[in-house]
Amino acid sequence: MSNLPLSYRDAGVDIDAGDALVDRIKPMARKTMREGVLAGIGGFGALFEVPKRYREPVLVSGTDGVGTKLKLAFHLNKHDTVGIDLVAMSVNDILVQGAEPLFFLDYFACGKLDVDTAAQVVGGIARGCEQAGCALIGGETAEMPGMYPAGEYDLAGFAVGAVEKSRIIDGKGIAPGDVVLGLASSGAHSNGYSLLRRIVERAAPDMDADFHGRPLRDVVMEPTRIYVKPLLALMQVLPIKGMAHITGGGLVENVPRVLGENLAAVLHRDAWVMPPLFGWLQRHGGVADAEMHRVFNCGIGMAVIVAAADAARAQAELAAAGETVWCIGEIIERAAGQAQAAVV
Repeated sequence: MSNLPLSYRDAGVDIDAGDALVDRIKPMARKTMREGVLAGIGGFGALFEVPKRYREPVLVSGTDGVGTKLKLAFHLNKHDTVGIDLVAMSVNDILVQGAEPLFFLDYFACGKLDVDTAAQVVGGIARGCEQAGCALIGGETAEMPGMYPAGEYDLAGFAVGAVEKSRIIDGKGIAPGDVVLGLASSGAHSNGYSLLRRIVERAAPDMDADFHGRPLRDVVMEPTRIYVKPLLALMQVLPIKGMAHITGGGLVENVPRVLGENLAAVLHRDAWVMPPLFGWLQRHGGVADAEMHRVFNCGIGMAVIVAAADAARAQAELAAAGETVWCIGEIIERAAGQAQAAVV
């Protein structure tokens, strides 16, 4: 047995690469700074002061990952947008309760650190934070030899936001006759990728081929849309009764999460335009309609419930903010044994 001295680098961990990544990250994080940040990247903990404009702030937190969309990122060697997905999944979740995202932290884990790849990922995280108006104030890069296959990594993210206690959106005011608005998704977002990848494997398409004006690889990797700024602005001009981020489970399982037991949502499949990607997936995978509605967002990334009298103004405000929005359904009294959401 050799008695040669060993270093951390011999064991597979490159401290110098980690330091180089931190140097690359700092200017990215600096662009996301906002009111409340007292100390960000570089310390043992990040410090944030809740803005003084909140009288009774309630903190709202969320955590998520990107799921098996990462496997497609590895296969396509495309790492610059999954960071946006990471931010979107958490900030859209806390938004539905009326929370303004304040700050975000990320966790990047790999077997061997590739500084260029990691910097692309964190660059996406920073862009997502800018879109959401929250600060990237900390994170962790973990290099763990033997834990991940070569060239692969995992991501997790953590968002904290705040909402006035009196303005928490909890769905309690939703009533029969209210309208369900649907905000267009940018694509499959970050859900259903285990099925999506299986369909792509079966169809074996040319990922660089034109797909309705764009390479297919860009369509399937399109990052999750972040709805924070338009919806925070809408909350200032009219009451939003409830919101549902359409993630795993689709419309039929996410909309009921904001409804009382006595209510149901009737959603009309012809009320919005389903993007071509979903039709392609359904055809090549032979996926049943009900399965499509449970797995994918099918073109609706966020559902917003408002009073019927406010629906037209809400649509106009959201359209002016750059959103594509449709009236996709209504709330009704729920009959005994009736599903809480159905696409008809």
